[in-house]
Amino acid sequence: MQSDHIEIDRFDRAILRVLSSDGRISITDLAREIGLSKSPTQARLRRLEKEGVITGYRALIDPIRLGMDHVSFVEVRLSDTREKALSEFNAAVSKIPEIEQVHMIAGNFDYLMKIRTQDMNDYRQVLAVKLSTLPHVASTSTYVAMQAVKENALTDVI
Repeated sequence: MQSDHIEIDRFDRAILRVLSSDGRISITDLAREIGLSKSPTQARLRRLEKEGVITGYRALIDPIRLGMDHVSFVEVRLSDTREKALSEFNAAVSKIPEIEQVHMIAGNFDYLMKIRTQDMNDYRQVLAVKLSTLPHVASTSTYVAMQAVKENALTDVI
């Protein structure tokens, strides 16, 4: 069985570490930061993009500055966990913009969702109008986050 993992060395890791904190850095500055010349740095960057290690570049937006500082985590239990039901649920959650993340879980419930809204009233509307009508939902349990202590930690393991 073939693995989807690729081998990366210390220079590749350095590129990923630098780009994860500054995706707009120039190739010249990136090369200087990792200790290689410009051409090999650019070739490594292209290879990491081509092999799907780097999947894109985007702006990081502060949701709190936009008034979206209410975060809830929702456990979802489904009434049916056959493949068709899972596919229907997965397709439906992808259409709800307030849902930031959805993870299938092995445990006492089926999915864990991270939902971001403006406030508790906004969340209650999302719960009543959108989450409760998702296909195959048997029950939900909501946990409101009081503070984000650590997020976006991939750079710590590269």
